[in-house]
Amino acid sequence: MRIATWNVNSLNARAERVDEWLNYACPDILLLQETKMSDEQFPHSHYSSNGYESVHCGEGRWNGVAILSRVGIENPSAGFADGQDDDPEARIISATCGGINVSSVYVPNGRAVDDDHYLYKLSWLARLRAHLEACCDPEGSVLVGGDYNICPDDRDVWDPTNSEPRTHVTAKERAALAELEEWGLVDVFRSFYDDEGLYSWWDYRDGAFHKKMGLRIDLLMASETLVERATFCLVDRTARKGTKPSDHAPVFVDIAD
Repeated sequence: MRIATWNVNSLNARAERVDEWLNYACPDILLLQETKMSDEQFPHSHYSSNGYESVHCGEGRWNGVAILSRVGIENPSAGFADGQDDDPEARIISATCGGINVSSVYVPNGRAVDDDHYLYKLSWLARLRAHLEACCDPEGSVLVGGDYNICPDDRDVWDPTNSEPRTHVTAKERAALAELEEWGLVDVFRSFYDDEGLYSWWDYRDGAFHKKMGLRIDLLMASETLVERATFCLVDRTARKGTKPSDHAPVFVDIAD
């Protein structure tokens, strides 16, 4: 089974690119972020005609997450299952697909370390941990994929010696990610690759992609049970090339039956 995550940075703008990638990469499950459309706008019938069931949680111009699956979708739910008030932003959707409890997540960016959005990011990550405790079993088959807006360590940022205060690399953000690992999730990519310079996001500006000025912020975090079955993992940089690409590349893992 192939499971992928991809922040498409507007599904309307990237519709053809997504279709192209589905046709050549053939994922069984695709987790999408930043669809930037409402639930009413999401093209369920289009994906159904291509063999994918789909569920979506959106709010219009911003955010938006979805799951496409050709191995079934059971018990879909939007938002957190932590018993607190609903999150006002469309950032998490979950379902059981092919016997795996999957979630597509779009973690808040944080904007700046002195911004209220940074505090929202940290609280959101704490709620994600509580969500896992409420509805998932770390001994089971669990995968939480998406745009985490966190570089797990210095190998995942092109300029780690930059001392300017900035999000994505702070100790608090990395500690919040470590809390998810303490619960039982593993960064699948790092079980295959130790190298630095392997990124999933590059700014559109200043030729960042060609200059290899990127970040690895798109993660597939899975339970140990799934990681033990993983046979291959890749950031598909080819999807960042060509006409009207997303600024993110898809990341996928192959799971043995």
